[in-house]
Amino acid sequence: MAQQTNQANKKKFSCSVCLDLLKDPVTIACGHNYCMSCIQTHWDGEDQKTRYSCPQCGYTLFTRPVLVKNIMLAELVEEKKTGLQAPPADHCYAGPGDVACDVCTGRKLKASKSCLVCLASYCEQHLQPHYESPSFKKHKVIEASVNLQENICSRHDNLKEIYCRTDQQCICFLCLMDEHKGHDTVSAAAERMEKQKELGERRQRIQQGIQDREKDVKELQEDTETINRSADKAVDDSEKIFTELIFLIEKRRSDVKQQIRSQQKIDVSQIKDLQEKLNQEITELKRKDAELEQLSHTEDHTHFLRSYPSLPNITQTTDSPRPNISCLKYFEDVRADLTAARDEMHVILTGTWSLAEPATRAEFLRYSCEITLDPNTAGRCLVLSEGNRKITFDGKNNQYSEHPDRFFLRSQVLSKDGLTGRCYWEVEMSKFAGVAVAYKSIRRSGDLNAYAFGFNEKSWALYCNSGYTFRHANHKLSISGPKSSRIGVYLDHRAGVLSFYSVSETRTLLHRVQTAFTEPIHAGLFLCCCDGDTAEFCKLE
Repeated sequence: MAQQTNQANKKKFSCSVCLDLLKDPVTIACGHNYCMSCIQTHWDGEDQKTRYSCPQCGYTLFTRPVLVKNIMLAELVEEKKTGLQAPPADHCYAGPGDVACDVCTGRKLKASKSCLVCLASYCEQHLQPHYESPSFKKHKVIEASVNLQENICSRHDNLKEIYCRTDQQCICFLCLMDEHKGHDTVSAAAERMEKQKELGERRQRIQQGIQDREKDVKELQEDTETINRSADKAVDDSEKIFTELIFLIEKRRSDVKQQIRSQQKIDVSQIKDLQEKLNQEITELKRKDAELEQLSHTEDHTHFLRSYPSLPNITQTTDSPRPNISCLKYFEDVRADLTAARDEMHVILTGTWSLAEPATRAEFLRYSCEITLDPNTAGRCLVLSEGNRKITFDGKNNQYSEHPDRFFLRSQVLSKDGLTGRCYWEVEMSKFAGVAVAYKSIRRSGDLNAYAFGFNEKSWALYCNSGYTFRHANHKLSISGPKSSRIGVYLDHRAGVLSFYSVSETRTLLHRVQTAFTEPIHAGLFLCCCDGDTAEFCKLE
């Protein structure tokens, strides 16, 4: 309570300019009291305007009065000086970046509001007249701003109350009569209302954009959750499936092992029985041989001749007593079957579950790639042209030097770069030619089967003449299909898919390979030794 009383007393005896206790108090015509130095400083700033107003109520004098110290008030201030008021806290004073009160003298307080009519900023104390006095009723008060001077015309020192739409800037009334004469102008308030409307519409669009994007974010989050759930389920299912596969493989391994051991036991038992029988026959034959040997050494001719007819007949075995050991073939068959199963399982398990193969030309063109040939691999009878995309057969060509990558005695060539991922290309060719893919590690000379496209395990080739023939690992497969001079090749390296197409107005699948590629693939072309034959990688659009 005492504190509130002190604050009330402080307000009574404080100067409304410096907000401190009155020093040399003076009373002006309107009845308000000020420090003599504060009111003089305030009026000094108004000299050029030839008017002298009260900072508190706005009462205006057109003649500067002579100020005389109010002695009674000064004595009252002295009596009440002790304990009336503590100085404002430091945080109430204006600092760097703050808007300072334009009325405060000495150390200025922070301004809380700015007046667009007065073009001044006020602290809470000096703002009170704008709330209490009818003279300030029409003044526009805004949050304290450091940009008040932007509202004053630098040429005419008047308030910018008009907006020029022609030059898109705020001007004062005198500017309208001068350089902006005849321009499309409206009041700044009217233009603000128009722009405020546009601003509202723009905010609506932005807010709609925010809502749309928030919806997209939510949907993406839902997609993420769906993917995560699907992936988790796929992992769980795959774990179960692989566990079942492992169980089946373990069981099959145990069964095969038991079958092999059972067959082994049967065959070994048969052999042991046969061995025992043969050993018995050997013992009997040795006994008989001993009898014959003894008879052969007798010197009694009568005894020899009498005993000879009773000698047992010895049957000569014409066939080998060794049985047909079928278990060896059985063991080889088991090994072959398991090897084949392993290879098939390897293809399945090392392959990639990929997207479906393209169906339309537009889908194929998504994976089109430009292929250039490597001159260092070209057989000697091939001439490269069209930026190393075309080959022509010329039996007299001898322009190539020796190179370890060149194919020997074979009219074929490989692309410069290896291919991985999903790729598609087309080849236009003459009657006797072909397309191929191969590993770069394919041999360049030696046995024909080692390096000719399609004759080894490192290349796959489609021969095109009167019909189609596919070759791989020297296996030959005749293919039926519509004859065309253009062949399309689709490769999905990770999935191990290689497809050949006959391309005309329609696209017809000729042959598809499913395998497991172990190296990057290089595209290949080859010709069949007829001068003038050509093959060229097409530019796809």
